Amino acid sequence: MKLFHTSDWHLGRMLYGRSLLEDQKWFLDQVFLPAVERERPSCVILAGDIYDRQIAPVEAIRLFDHALSRLMELGSKVCVIAGNHDGADRMALLKSTLRNSGVYFATELNDAFSPVVLEEHGETLQLFLLPYFDTAQVRDFLGNDTLRGEGACAQALLEKLTPLFLPEAGHILVTHCFAAGSQTSDSESTLFVGGSGQVPPSLFEPFDYAALGHLHGPQRAGEKGRYSGSPLKYSVDEEHQKKGYIQLEWTGREMLQEFIPCQPLRDVRRVEGLFQTLLEEGQKAVCQDYVELVLTDDAPIMLAAERLRPFYPNLLSVSNPWMASGVTGERAARLKGQDELTVFSAFLREVCQTEATAQDQELFQEILTSIRGDD
Repeated sequence: MKLFHTSDWHLGRMLYGRSLLEDQKWFLDQVFLPAVERERPSCVILAGDIYDRQIAPVEAIRLFDHALSRLMELGSKVCVIAGNHDGADRMALLKSTLRNSGVYFATELNDAFSPVVLEEHGETLQLFLLPYFDTAQVRDFLGNDTLRGEGACAQALLEKLTPLFLPEAGHILVTHCFAAGSQTSDSESTLFVGGSGQVPPSLFEPFDYAALGHLHGPQRAGEKGRYSGSPLKYSVDEEHQKKGYIQLEWTGREMLQEFIPCQPLRDVRRVEGLFQTLLEEGQKAVCQDYVELVLTDDAPIMLAAERLRPFYPNLLSVSNPWMASGVTGERAARLKGQDELTVFSAFLREVCQTEATAQDQELFQEILTSIRGDD
């Protein structure tokens, strides 16, 4: 029995103020949905954070509706849990009706206690869909005010799920959490990671596989847990992460796993170099990636972003560590005396398109001396 595990689509995501909906639609239409049509998995698991915010924009809702409709057309069952970014109550709309069509939404803790059963070729899988939760919700649900931290809450919940295991079946946990020891990314909300929010990976051991969502880097969490990661890069620090989804196959005894990497419409990366080098490279071939450019020049570059943007249309930012460094140490020494003149000359050359004459330099030095005298 074959399954796909994906998560953290974050439909409607913005990157430095730029909408990623086009990139997300490309991933779904050109990569993920064709793979579903080709491989025909019995079930697609979406482990939370379908949307980027609880009140999702209309365009994001339409894109998810499009993807869900196509999955249903292809005959694949779909299991979806609410993540911390999703509006669980809004996602619950038509939940009961969709369940009759093979689409299972878990938006509240009680949903985990009605596991989805898949049967195919004499094999049986039980999927326990546990949506994102906070400690207050679990204490109220279990009627236990002594629980402290998400680890203790997760343990209390899972201890009540394992008695529901069907014998001779495989058991999958689908949940949205931060497994202790995992690697985080800048694009994840710090409100929901670290400290008491950590869940010990050992809690996943009773299951044959734990399909995890929340962290954007694909990685394992203990022996049984695994994050598929987000399908796209949502911050520059994810530059070197491989993005994709996980293809699973239940043999009746074990869960085979294969990470399927995906090529994005546009990459997200950081590029360092001299301004002139970056400019010449862009002039040779326009770069469509989302890029953060870091200038290595040891002098100020005026209007760098404006001059580079025609050749880097998806430019996220331009920075120059020389300009950003504190006015102490080596840079402070450079800024004394003649180096102010260097800055002035660079401004005339790059902004005014003229070279500083001896008279310009003399006048600048006279004004600078006057200002310092006023201090």
